[in-house]
Amino acid sequence: MDISVKLLEEKRSLQIDQTITYKNTSPNELSEIYLMDWANSFSSKTTPLGERFSEDFRRRFFYAGDDSRGETTLSKLVNTKKGTIYTWERPEGFPDVIKVTLSNPLLPGEEEVLNLQYTVRVPDAQFTRFGYDNGNYKLRYWYISPAVYNNEGWQFYSNKNIHDHYTPPAKVDLKVQVPRDYFTHSDLAVNDTPGEQPYNERRFKGDQVVNATLYITRDPDLEKIIAEDFTVTTNLKDGELKAPMRALAIDRILNFLEERLGEYPHESMLITQEEYKIDPVYGLNQLPSFIRPFPDGFQYEMKQLKTITGKYLKNTLLVNPRKEKWLLDGIHIYLLMEYVDKYYPNMKIIGSLSDFFGIRWFHIADKEFNEQYTFLYQNTERLNLQQALSTSQDSLVKYNQTLANPYKAGVGIKYLDSYLQDNAVAQSLKDFYESHRLEISSAADFKRILQSHTDQPTDWFFEEYVDTNKTIDFVISRVRRKEDSLVVTIKSKSDAMMPVSLYGLNKKKVVFKTWIDPIRKKTKVTIPADSIRRLGLNHEGIIPEINRRNNYKAVKTLLNKPLQFRLLTDIEDPRYNQVFFIPEFDFNVYDGISVGPKIYNKTILKRPIDYKVAPKYGFNSNQVNGSAGISYTQFFENSNLNSIRYGISGSTFSFDDDLRYTKYNPFIQFRYRDPYLRANGKQFLTFRWVSVDQDENEENPLEEPNFELFNARYAYIDSNLTSLVGASMDYQLAEDFGKLAVTLNYRKLFVNNRQFNLRFYGGAFLYNSTEGDFFSFALDRPNDYLFSYNYYGRSEEEGLFSQQIVIGEGGFKSQLQPEFANQWITTVNGSATIWNWIFAYGDVGLVKNKGFSPEFVYDSGIRLNLVEDYFELFFPVYSNLGWEIAQDNYDQKIRFIVTLDLQTLTGLFTRRWY
Repeated sequence: MDISVKLLEEKRSLQIDQTITYKNTSPNELSEIYLMDWANSFSSKTTPLGERFSEDFRRRFFYAGDDSRGETTLSKLVNTKKGTIYTWERPEGFPDVIKVTLSNPLLPGEEEVLNLQYTVRVPDAQFTRFGYDNGNYKLRYWYISPAVYNNEGWQFYSNKNIHDHYTPPAKVDLKVQVPRDYFTHSDLAVNDTPGEQPYNERRFKGDQVVNATLYITRDPDLEKIIAEDFTVTTNLKDGELKAPMRALAIDRILNFLEERLGEYPHESMLITQEEYKIDPVYGLNQLPSFIRPFPDGFQYEMKQLKTITGKYLKNTLLVNPRKEKWLLDGIHIYLLMEYVDKYYPNMKIIGSLSDFFGIRWFHIADKEFNEQYTFLYQNTERLNLQQALSTSQDSLVKYNQTLANPYKAGVGIKYLDSYLQDNAVAQSLKDFYESHRLEISSAADFKRILQSHTDQPTDWFFEEYVDTNKTIDFVISRVRRKEDSLVVTIKSKSDAMMPVSLYGLNKKKVVFKTWIDPIRKKTKVTIPADSIRRLGLNHEGIIPEINRRNNYKAVKTLLNKPLQFRLLTDIEDPRYNQVFFIPEFDFNVYDGISVGPKIYNKTILKRPIDYKVAPKYGFNSNQVNGSAGISYTQFFENSNLNSIRYGISGSTFSFDDDLRYTKYNPFIQFRYRDPYLRANGKQFLTFRWVSVDQDENEENPLEEPNFELFNARYAYIDSNLTSLVGASMDYQLAEDFGKLAVTLNYRKLFVNNRQFNLRFYGGAFLYNSTEGDFFSFALDRPNDYLFSYNYYGRSEEEGLFSQQIVIGEGGFKSQLQPEFANQWITTVNGSATIWNWIFAYGDVGLVKNKGFSPEFVYDSGIRLNLVEDYFELFFPVYSNLGWEIAQDNYDQKIRFIVTLDLQTLTGLFTRRWY
């Protein structure tokens, strides 16, 4: 490829003249050539890239102006030597791929020359970190390149911002023309030549190049570090580390990689902050800059190690990164773990913080640096969202694509290494790299090489660990003494057939260790009983089990595991039965601030069984209140039925001055989710029995202060950034009433950035012998007799807290009459964008009470949609009451939605990950 590019600064564009000489190295005739044009993936909101951003709730791309999004304008595609004008098209569904139809088939061994002239408008860097950034141009996947052709045909696909560009290696001659106040950097070797005013010309060359990143910047903020005959150009910084030490760190990294893999075939490498932030060292990058719990240079070295190793692999091992990226990820993380084991064997996850008084008491302070990979992977297993390593990258949820699967792959190779021993894995990786460097290869090639280095079984790794999402969970089901030996029965609680390590323990010392070959259900092994007091499986945590709490069995002790009490939440320690304490706070108008201890078993990672007891003292009410509950979650793998949760909970708080309620709530909930986890549709079916006891209010007595009812509720929701479809049905059955309600929700964000919201609510009593409105349908503010809504002042009739609303039941914002319906109600709530986050809203409905004709009600106003469903303001304008905006005490008519609950707020940030 000969590429001549000129920066058109005023247009924020690249003018490119390119020649691709494509040689058919396959045994087949080719009638077309496919080209990857990923710069055009930014051309509209509806490209696969735009849809991906929408699925991940990333707003910036959708709301950006057309001039901020990039595109490719192809003006010429010919063969200059033959005078041929090619027929080309973008295949349906692939706006960033070009199909070139050849006039004559390209025979094996022959070449086809494509001359292209095109302009690339550079997208804003806010979308992917690459692009136009405040006068600088950080370019990746910016030029057109051929797709890979192999024995499965053409391998082309669209850009989805998962960093998996796949193109064959090429000889690249790059000429860059930029204004004289710019500096140019690339992965390619540079050869400067003087240019003509007002442009500065630079030449870059490279052989067997997979991707040429190009930086065109106003400031020369990239540092060149020369390690022997190799040049690393980087803008990764560490203010505490001097230049010679940075050079030594990079030199050590490169020597390590060359020792473990083989020689890197290029002369230079561009390592940038943008590349690092796409795939950072999680943990390090989360710490504020003023916290430095690691030795001088360690953070810099780990950043460079992570980024250099990733680029080392991507630019040399040409495995299909969309279909088999697990192999690159596995080698990547495995090498990081090996590097830390070699140079920082005593490093902890939280560094020197583990020595601080108060922190060193936590179990996290004991964890080795490399244990973070298993820990972060297990999070997705505990949520039953694990996906097979062989799953296509664009089918993974973001957490799995970014963290869980790469870490599982790396931990898996470490697991394989520990089981096979004899350096089999290390030698296999080196042979694989040296024999397939810069050649199109696959995981099958690695498997063949691995099997040549060991007589131990390895099929389990590829067929069970890689190709399925089965969890791993071993348990010692029985121990029987036989003379001076122990007969140990080991059971696999999952269907996975994998090996496991067995340890003999005496107090805290390991006195025996062996590996058990892969087992499907259970097996018996006989080991010497000498000095063993307890047996443990996977004691060192090398195997990424979903549950290590059941791995121990007593031989000479009373308890399998001792009891341990801990202050504050910690990570799980499988050697103990843990109980945690933490101070907890609550707030409502009547109890005021409530403070008390929460006693619970929940660790940072979820457990199947959760319990908590949380008594609190309310400083306003001078009463003890709080809540307690226990639940068990049963997960189902690869099923539409994702989980069943069984539990019982109870709570007691004040609902008015000197008035309290107590609520008990046994329940069972079925949770459904498409096994294709990127589908956002979720369904919930909940059955519960609710028992409520309330204090009597002598001035305003309740008709039924104490009641019980059965509640069945179905809910469906499917949402992303641009659309939401939801439906729910609620059935309540009590002694004196039965009622049924249906809610439908629809939200659409259009390509012109206008949003439309529509909600329908319909409810009817099946029978109703109650007299008051305590159980009636509410037009604007539900009574919440089941105490399910998070009201901060649920009984307030005036003041700020009376203006809090929950969009439930009628969903009106104005306080109209009739306020309740004791027979049936239907309402429609709608809103539409006026400008940005300012909406116009309107509600209409019919309210039917016994003995009265249906009454038509309506209201309208302005809605400030600051954070949808979390923080919103409603300003009534016109309703049945007339022009509310002109009426007295208008400030008391303003309504608000506010969410302070931490768990609910967390969902705002985690929805894009799962």
